[in-house]
Amino acid sequence: MTSENRITGQFTVPPELSDKRLDQAAAELMPEHSRSRLQSWIKSGALTVNGKSRKPRDKVMMGDSLALDAEPEVQVTWEAEPISLDIVYEDEHLLVINKPAGLVVHPAAGHADGTLVNALLNYAPEVENLPRAGIVHRLDKDTSGIMVVARSLIAHTSLVDQLQTRTMGREYEAVVVGALTGGATVDAPIGRHPQDRKRMAVVSSGKPAVTHYRLLERFAAHTLVRCKLESGRTHQIRVHMAHVRHPLVGDPAYGGRLRLPKGTTEELRDVLAAFTRQALHARQLTLEHPETGEILSWEVPLPEDMVHLIEALRKHARELDERDF
Repeated sequence: MTSENRITGQFTVPPELSDKRLDQAAAELMPEHSRSRLQSWIKSGALTVNGKSRKPRDKVMMGDSLALDAEPEVQVTWEAEPISLDIVYEDEHLLVINKPAGLVVHPAAGHADGTLVNALLNYAPEVENLPRAGIVHRLDKDTSGIMVVARSLIAHTSLVDQLQTRTMGREYEAVVVGALTGGATVDAPIGRHPQDRKRMAVVSSGKPAVTHYRLLERFAAHTLVRCKLESGRTHQIRVHMAHVRHPLVGDPAYGGRLRLPKGTTEELRDVLAAFTRQALHARQLTLEHPETGEILSWEVPLPEDMVHLIEALRKHARELDERDF
């Protein structure tokens, strides 16, 4: 429970947890908190056994009294701002939003305000007491689409666990350069680019990353694909599709120079030149509700700029077919 802006609780070790490590017993008694957070409270003395500080590995016995009195993690430098949010779903534990392209998720150097976190603090002030204001995964600034935010500690712990165990389903739609003939899987580790630390790259020393993609619609020299992530590395889809030589349309970091296919009309050239963000949209999210265990799934439509891009590519492909016919 939270009392006077502190996180407090009293627990008695039951028989089935006797002779367990303190951090293991605490995790069973307080499932709304992550193991790492409980361990930090044990080490700091915020979580005690029979009024005394202990180590996470120390054993507890039946009847031992665990007392918690901890400061919540508060990001005092983040301020609430009245920024409009497109709410897809909400309850006391979850907030699912459709993030527009151009909105930064976290305050950082160069983006101290005007971010999703600032908007969340205004809309749902309770997230102030959660790690990273309830953010458990992020989308790049210029990637649009669906995101889930935790509104409670139990939700935060559950969502982080679902991400780590890869049971949370996330699917994206992207427009890539090149006319693909079918889907495939990219299994290639991702890490920092050896020359440009602001970019990511496929490197042997990187973390494992797997992206599955399938063809949705093929145009004359571009393809609309659906991507499913097994992992969630920074810029994963953008890096993987560039790695297989089908970068995302408009990607300023991984797309290279503007590529105009043979026979490109002036209309399509203008549309491609004007599309200056990666053509990537988080389309679908599936997860287990942290309290009820119900499997929930949401899908959000493509944003207007991607719809316009796809319509232009479709029109161009149709015109080429009619010309050849």
